[in-house]
Amino acid sequence: MSATWFFCLGGLGVFFPFYSLYLHENAGLEATQVGIVYAVLPLVGLFAQPLWGQVADRTGSRSRILALLAAGTAIGYVGLFFCRGFVPLLLGTALLACFSSALIPSCVAVTLALTKGAGRHAFGITRTWGTLGFLVLVVLFPPILHFSQSLRGLVVGEGGPSEPGLEIMFIGAGLMVLICALIARRLPRTGALAVRAARGDWRRLSRNGPFVRLLVFALLAYVCLQGPMILFPIFVRAHGGSLDAVSWMWIPMLLVEIPVIALLGETIARIGARGLLATGVIAGGLRWLVCGLSSDLGWIFVVQILHGVTVAGLILGAPLYVDAVVPERLRSTGQGMLAMIGFSLGGISSNLAAGWLFENVGSDAPYIAGGIGAIILGCAIPLLIPPAVRPETDAGA
Repeated sequence: MSATWFFCLGGLGVFFPFYSLYLHENAGLEATQVGIVYAVLPLVGLFAQPLWGQVADRTGSRSRILALLAAGTAIGYVGLFFCRGFVPLLLGTALLACFSSALIPSCVAVTLALTKGAGRHAFGITRTWGTLGFLVLVVLFPPILHFSQSLRGLVVGEGGPSEPGLEIMFIGAGLMVLICALIARRLPRTGALAVRAARGDWRRLSRNGPFVRLLVFALLAYVCLQGPMILFPIFVRAHGGSLDAVSWMWIPMLLVEIPVIALLGETIARIGARGLLATGVIAGGLRWLVCGLSSDLGWIFVVQILHGVTVAGLILGAPLYVDAVVPERLRSTGQGMLAMIGFSLGGISSNLAAGWLFENVGSDAPYIAGGIGAIILGCAIPLLIPPAVRPETDAGA
């Protein structure tokens, strides 16, 4: 499972930090169009994430579904290589989202099942390999890209993109996730991974108060934090940074993220799931607020260390809270619904709003607005989220 995470997030490390830059500079899309293309990922995820979660829970074939999602994601990445223009890129991104939007929630669900009873550090250590894969690829990709452009004789022209051969990232991301799919095929298919839910069992989640309240919190948190993250490469370029600067910005993010995630179990034992969520969202708010108020790339670089706290607190803390309050047989459905409401519905709103603010108000506006909103939300968490307790009905179901 550690290897699955490594290659899954390794592919994301080639794609995610640079896709908005590709859309803006290489494909020639305006900031609002970039926001629309990115909004397609969570829009499709609104349907794909809970659907794949239900398929996994109803069939009990969680590891096979994970392998299928990885294979579909690899095809989606490679397909973008052939897309040119706004509409083809929009459709190609939609195809990718049919699989990629459910891939990480599926990885989380499978990891939680595999690490059950293996100690409180097992999940964090396993997930840390994903961050390591992302770090390795986000650092290695720029020199590989420059070498490729040199071999192809591609040079930067006046008024052209800063990296004219950036489309090779789609091939690189596709290869990484294809390896992920091949590894996932060898994961176990029995035990906690094979528990099945009954037909219509997912309706229980709508009556689960802590789960529903977490969904509302996740929605608001992603509205504040997601859009600025999507536009971050363009933001760095607007402040005079290069593609190398975008790559290097990820180093403090990920170097801090690795130990923070590895110690996730210890952190939850000390401050609880709600404390983890509050810390993550407040850290994300402070990060974006400093970015929005500073014009110095040096300060923007330093404050990226808060990214790791946000990942551990929100992006992993919320799934861990879900796993604690929903029945085990609905593990994949719960993770899919969390991704649907947070990443998808919250992401759609945030991506569109951030793109509009970036283009019509200024490059700093999404970061100031998102930062203030996240800090307020994080401080209000004791009023919004109850303690995490698994429902009693799970034991006898």
